[in-house]
Parts: sequence; structure tokens; C-alpha cells
Amino acid sequence: MSTDTDASQGAYRIEDLSRLTGTTVRTIRAYTDRGLLPKPERRGRANVYGDTHLERLRQIADLLERGYTLASIKELLAAWDAGTGLGGVLGLVGEVDRPWSDEEPVRIGLPELMAAFGGVDDPSAVQEALRLGVLEPVPGRDDEFTVPSPQELAVAVELHAAGVPLSAITGHLRELRGQVEHISERFLEFTTEYVFQRFLHHPPTDTEAAEAAALVRRLRPLAQQTVDAELARAMRLRATAHIRRHLGDSVLPPRPAAEPPAPDTVPLPLPATTLAAVRALVGPAHVAAFVAAATDREIAARRMDALARPPDRQPD
Repeated sequence: MSTDTDASQGAYRIEDLSRLTGTTVRTIRAYTDRGLLPKPERRGRANVYGDTHLERLRQIADLLERGYTLASIKELLAAWDAGTGLGGVLGLVGEVDRPWSDEEPVRIGLPELMAAFGGVDDPSAVQEALRLGVLEPVPGRDDEFTVPSPQELAVAVELHAAGVPLSAITGHLRELRGQVEHISERFLEFTTEYVFQRFLHHPPTDTEAAEAAALVRRLRPLAQQTVDAELARAMRLRATAHIRRHLGDSVLPPRPAAEPPAPDTVPLPLPATTLAAVRALVGPAHVAAFVAAATDREIAARRMDALARPPDRQPD
């Protein structure tokens, strides 16, 4: 029915659409049945498609390449038909979906990988790294991998060089990943409640989507900066406490007072031999608590003695 001239003027047979878009005839019909593609115009005994169908098929192909399902594509296209700017929404999605790190993936061969870990040949460790995504397979190559985060691999190399077994490194990463994913989920909930809530009550316009994308760009580094600062703080506190627990207070400078002493608190120096004996008895971490408890016990004992003293022996 249709000729090449018809196609150049925006009138296509289903075979024309298939050729121009690389979509099979069967798929085009399936898209029409599912409501992703408008029904064609009926001319006599033939179905005729237009430029709208051609553009819609190209949009569907682009969204499929971005990882969308057909169900989500149908919702997006419905929003587009209702007047929502699909371009702005896709721009927002692209901003969220792009890498949240400046790291560039690198490739590494199996011999180089083994050399980095001191020549250790451990196929199970490689498989575990693949499961965790520390390594990604290169299609058609069994001896080469993509490293999405060279920094993460470098940390593993340093830990192994310091004496940490590969199994312990991957186990720690698995545990850490669960904790970090919880942190990221809480950050998303927090920013959604206070920043992005106003964009969620209706499909955003192009202007609103652009504003939301700009906010994503502004907030993108904040989560990492906050985690970095809090991790640095926690590591200093925990590492110092760890050293004190294992090596004693004498190896580190005195701990800064968290708050000024209460008005009725009087610092009392104790003999070094007494401190050493208490430390040996209860451990460095419990010296202060033991001294306080011993003092309280002595005070209570003297109070009991005073109460039990005969009346004629009560002090004046």
C-alpha cells in the first residue's frame, strides 16, 4: 500500500517502522497491544503509521537502553502524553544515575592481580570479589577483569600486605557494605523529607525536574563529606580507646576533659603503686570506676559503723 514516497511524508507500513527503528514487526504489534504505541490509522484495508509512531519507538528503545522496564516506560510515556516534560524527567534520572564518584574504572589482568596480592593464587577469592562487584568480568576474557573502584582494590591490597587474610577482607567488606547502604538509605530519606518532597506530589514539569537535578548536584557530595568527617572522628576516639585498653594510659597523653569538673569534685592524686595494682586487678579501662566504687563502699561502711555504734559512744 505504502511507497517510499509515503514513508518520506510520514506514512509508514509496519515493515517501514521495523526497518527504520530496528524493531521487529512482532514487537511493534506487542507495543501497540500494551498501549505503549498508539494504534495506527486505518486506511482501507491497511494500517498506516506516522512520525509519532516512529518517534515513540525511538523513545522506547532509548529508555530500554537506560534500563527501564516496559511497565515503567508506559508510565513515563503516559506522563509525557499528559503534558509532563519527559526530557526534564530523564535529565533528572540521568543525574541521579550517573557515577557518584570521580573514579575511573580500570582493567587488570589475572597475573597483575595475583602479583598485587603477593603472588597468591586463590580462585575462590577472585570469585568472591566478582560476587561483591570489586571485580567485573570482561566478556570473552577469563584472565582479565574490570575494576570499578581502583581505590577499593588498593585498600584490599594494603590490608593483605599488612597481614589480613583475603577471606577476612571480603567478609569485612560485606559487613561494611550493609552498614553503608543503611547510611545511604537514611540520607535519602532525610533529603527526601526536607528537600525533594515538593517534587513528589505530581509528575514534575521540565522546570521542576531541572531544579531537582540541580539540587542533586549540590547535595551529591554532602553524604560522603559527612561520612568522612564522622568516620575520622570515630576512628580517632575508638583507636585511642583501643590503645589505652591494650597498652595502658601511660603511653598516651592525658585525655582532655569532656566537660569541666562538677563544683564538688576534687581531683585526688593516687600513688603510682596503687594505680598499678588496680590496673593489674581490673584492667586499664576500669581503673576510674573501680576507685569510685571502692570509695563509695568505704563511705557506706563507715556510715553503717556510725549507725551501729551504741548511743553512749556517739560522738558529741
